[in-house]
Amino acid sequence: MKKTLLALAIAFSAFSAYATAQESTEPIDAATLQKWSAPYRGWKYHPDPVIPADYKIPGLESFHNYDVPCVYQLPGEPDVWYMSFIGYDGGYNSFVVESNDLEHWTKPRLAMGFGKEGEFDHGGCVIGAYLYENYDIKAPRILKKKDGKYWTLYGCYPKQGGYELRPGYEGVAVSDDGLTWTRVGNDPILSIYQSDAKDWEKSCIYQPWLVEHQGTYYNFYNAAEGGRERLGVAFSNDLTHWVRYPFNPVIENRKDWYDADFSSDGKVFRDGDHWTMFYFGVGKGGAHIMAAFSRDLVHWTPDPEPLYIAGGNPSGLDKQYAHKISLVYNPKNDTFYMFYCACGNKGRTIGLITSK
Repeated sequence: MKKTLLALAIAFSAFSAYATAQESTEPIDAATLQKWSAPYRGWKYHPDPVIPADYKIPGLESFHNYDVPCVYQLPGEPDVWYMSFIGYDGGYNSFVVESNDLEHWTKPRLAMGFGKEGEFDHGGCVIGAYLYENYDIKAPRILKKKDGKYWTLYGCYPKQGGYELRPGYEGVAVSDDGLTWTRVGNDPILSIYQSDAKDWEKSCIYQPWLVEHQGTYYNFYNAAEGGRERLGVAFSNDLTHWVRYPFNPVIENRKDWYDADFSSDGKVFRDGDHWTMFYFGVGKGGAHIMAAFSRDLVHWTPDPEPLYIAGGNPSGLDKQYAHKISLVYNPKNDTFYMFYCACGNKGRTIGLITSK
C-alpha cells in the first residue's frame, strides 16, 4: 500500500507539472529560434583534444575511447573545475579530472566503476546528470546537496563485452565528496520493462540529464526504437521514483535532416525567459550539435540548423562525430566552453570549442 500511495503521489506531482505546462503549446517561430540560437554559434575550435583517446589513467591504463564529458564545481572552490567522463574497456567506467583554467586537466581518478555481476549496471556506469544549485546557462555548475549528499543520475548497461550492449538502464547515485559515487537502491529508475515505457524507448534507454525546477525534477533522456533514437522526459519529486511524460518523445527525428536518425543526449539550461536544450543529431553523414527551445520544459521546438557541424575542426578531430556536449561559462573571460565527444582522425576523444 505504501508503494502504491507513493507512486500515486509522484504521478500527481508529474501531471501537475504537465498541466501547468499546457499554457505554452505553440511552436516557437523561426525568427525567435534564430535569435535564441545566435549566442551559441561561431565556435572557435581547439585543434587537440583535452582528453586524448590514449589517455592513461593510473591503475586503469586499459581504458580508452573517452566520451560523455560533464563539467561541474564543488561549493567553496570557485577556481577549480571538475570534469567527469567515461572510458571503455569491455564496458564503461566513469572518471574525474580537475582544472584551474578549463583547458588543462590533471589528477585522473575513478569516479564510479562496474556494478556487481548480474545487476543492471554491471556493464558500467555513465555519470553526469548532476543535481546543480542553479540551472541558469551562465551560472557556475556547482553541485547541490540533498539530504547531506550530492546526487547524479547515470546511464548504465547490464553486460560487459561490447559497446552500449542493450538493454540500457538508468540509475541514481550519491557522493559525499562529489568525486566518488555510490549507487542508490537495487533497481533502475528507468528501464524498458516498466509499465509506462512506450514503443519509442523499448529497445534501449540511454543517458539522463537532470533539471530541478519549481519543486519538480525533470529527467531528459534518450532512448532507442530499433536504430532510431529520440528524446523524452520523466518527472519525480524525490529523485528515485519517476513517471514518464505521457506524450513522449519531446524531440523527434526529422526526415532527411541533421537529426534524421538520432535526437539524443539533451542538456537543458534556463536561458533568460526560456529554456535551451543542446542535443546531438545524427544525419547527413555525421553527428552534429543541435539546439531546441522551450518555454515550459515539455514542448520543444528544434532549430533546423546545427550549432556546430561535424568536421568543423580543420585538424580532423571531429570529422565523423561532434556530440554529447558539456557547456560551462567562465565569467573571468566572458567565454563559453563547450566540451564534446569528438570522433575523427585522433580516435574517440574529448574535444573543446569556445565562444571566444
